[in-house]
Amino acid sequence: MILLTGATGRIGREVVRRFPSDLAVRILARDPGRVTGASGRAEIVQGDYSDPQSLTRALDGVRATFLVTSRIGDDDARFVRAAVAVGVRHVVKLSAAAVVDPGANDLITRWQRANEDLLRASGMEWTLLRPRSFMSNALAWADSVRAQHVVRAQYGSSPNACVDPRDVADVAVRALTEEGHAGRAYTLTGPEPITAAQQTAQLAELLGRPLRFEELGADQARAALGKRYPHDLVEALLAGAERQRAGAKARMDATVPALLGRPAGCFRVWARDHLGSFSAR
Repeated sequence: MILLTGATGRIGREVVRRFPSDLAVRILARDPGRVTGASGRAEIVQGDYSDPQSLTRALDGVRATFLVTSRIGDDDARFVRAAVAVGVRHVVKLSAAAVVDPGANDLITRWQRANEDLLRASGMEWTLLRPRSFMSNALAWADSVRAQHVVRAQYGSSPNACVDPRDVADVAVRALTEEGHAGRAYTLTGPEPITAAQQTAQLAELLGRPLRFEELGADQARAALGKRYPHDLVEALLAGAERQRAGAKARMDATVPALLGRPAGCFRVWARDHLGSFSAR
């Protein structure tokens, strides 16, 4: 039995869709009704990292699990304790590329480093997936693209080797279902660094209408992010943007094509496949 977490998020939902239908899989979700794309054989259970009993039930009989956490705090520790207690053998953990950047010391990166250390010390086998920024982050522009034909972002000329979430999901499925991935840490990027201004131009071409890119200053970005996130997370995201401006997120990695036997997906293809989100309704 393999357990999937994060099944309603950007990566987890793609893992659910790609998981082989002939393998036994259980899906843990706070709201099982939001899980989509699972095979008819999948077992979907309700649970939460803050509920130890629900974790124990979900992990019963599980040999490998895909671990996704998003709340800064102790969710990883709770999950790892429960997994060790029931004898889980292998954990595939969604982390972040920034953990290996010596210049990254923001709240989110420190949290992910601590989570990796926790897993490595657990005694279980582990695989770490360290993606660069997701191409799907561009969905944050969808409302302004539809209503105002504009993309607003910081540092429009700074490159990011962002990765298609579907590639991350394909790697996760391989790590969960194949031998040979234990003790490995995979940095996952797209095939080329791309700027927000270039993404805007590609979206405009695909939509067949002009789009304008507007550069946000630090104070404007802080105000916009502050409507969605608490202060500490806002400052972490702003620190990440500064590192991108310095070129820290432009480096490409060959892991995705090496593991999947095909090129990594590019932003143009991702945007084409999600164009409905940016089209006028």
